Amino acid sequence: MAEKTMRVRTLVHAISAVLSIVLVGANALVAQAAESNPIIIGLNADMSKGSAKGGEAIRRGIVLAMNEINAAGGVLGRQFELVVRDHRANPARGVDDMETFATTENLVAVVGGIHTPVALAQMDAIHRNKVIYLGSWAAGTPVVENGHDPNYVFRVSVRDEYAGGFLVDAARKKGYTRLGLLLWRTSWGRSNEKAMKAALAKHGLAPAGVQWFNSGQKDMSWEIDELIAAGSDVIMLVANTGEGVTAVREMAARPSEQKLPIISHWGITSGNFHADAIDVIANIDLTFLQTYSFFDPPFADRADRLFGAYCEAFGPCQSRAAVESPVGTAHAYDLVHLLRLAIEEAGTIDRPRVREAFERLGRHEGLVRVYDPPFTDTRHDALDATDFRLSRYDESGAIIPIVTR
Repeated sequence: MAEKTMRVRTLVHAISAVLSIVLVGANALVAQAAESNPIIIGLNADMSKGSAKGGEAIRRGIVLAMNEINAAGGVLGRQFELVVRDHRANPARGVDDMETFATTENLVAVVGGIHTPVALAQMDAIHRNKVIYLGSWAAGTPVVENGHDPNYVFRVSVRDEYAGGFLVDAARKKGYTRLGLLLWRTSWGRSNEKAMKAALAKHGLAPAGVQWFNSGQKDMSWEIDELIAAGSDVIMLVANTGEGVTAVREMAARPSEQKLPIISHWGITSGNFHADAIDVIANIDLTFLQTYSFFDPPFADRADRLFGAYCEAFGPCQSRAAVESPVGTAHAYDLVHLLRLAIEEAGTIDRPRVREAFERLGRHEGLVRVYDPPFTDTRHDALDATDFRLSRYDESGAIIPIVTR
């Protein structure tokens, strides 16, 4: 009997060993399948031209969120993988990129960059191919209010319709009533002209003057002369980095009686603005719009955790100033986590079903804010003016909020 019991035990152990080997192999196959069949997130942004710093900030936010999600087992048992295409701020290239993304196997969504003109040029390709577009920076109101039904655009960023009112109110709180608008001659500039004029009209005001500049313009002396002659007491600037440097240098060179303060939209922070204008920034009163700061975050514990992950992923950090263009990183990070939730809600990466899931997401405690809910079937902008603040550069080039929470 003892001998028989021993044989049974030996057999059981052998079977257990075989099953363990099979299970380990099966788990390895599952892990291998997850890695070999990833869910693709696209990034389409300027990665090499004047706003490349903004594009890289967005990429880093995506990577940080993907790292968290993948380390926790991924989504639907699969890993996220990022594919980047550089549109170089060129709308035609952006359209070609979107057509390429649309045919990419297992692609579920594309995160967009800072350029409203590129995003608007892509709208037909986005909706014709049913590609979910996650807006992480481009602020033009028509990017979301694009006339398409169903609408495949969801944004965690500024909306110019709200930014116009915020910037006008910020100018009025500083005592300015004669606002001169200095605007980039693009769809983004026109979106801001409309928003700021509407905001001024609510107070019975109109711009003191409106002047336009072109892409790559290196001299704005005439435009600023005209705004000064019109009686402007502040310049409301809508520019990206290169043209923003030109405007600031022109203002800094003025005699003191003509040197007007500048309140800018946030496009100037998408490139090497501080480095390119470091010798003149201290000579003017420059403030600009932001939505997020690691120096004054709405949720300190979440910011601390992500800052630690940022430094681990992208190199040693001397201070929180190491997070350049922080709004791009913060917005993209939250968008990827919202995408994860939408995929889980849909139970698939089928893009039309994920799009529908975005509209019925529940409360999510994000980095930038508590989204409750992030979107609805009639609202595809997750942020509003309560998320905005004015900031400025300090001597080191760090973006510092002016008013703490």
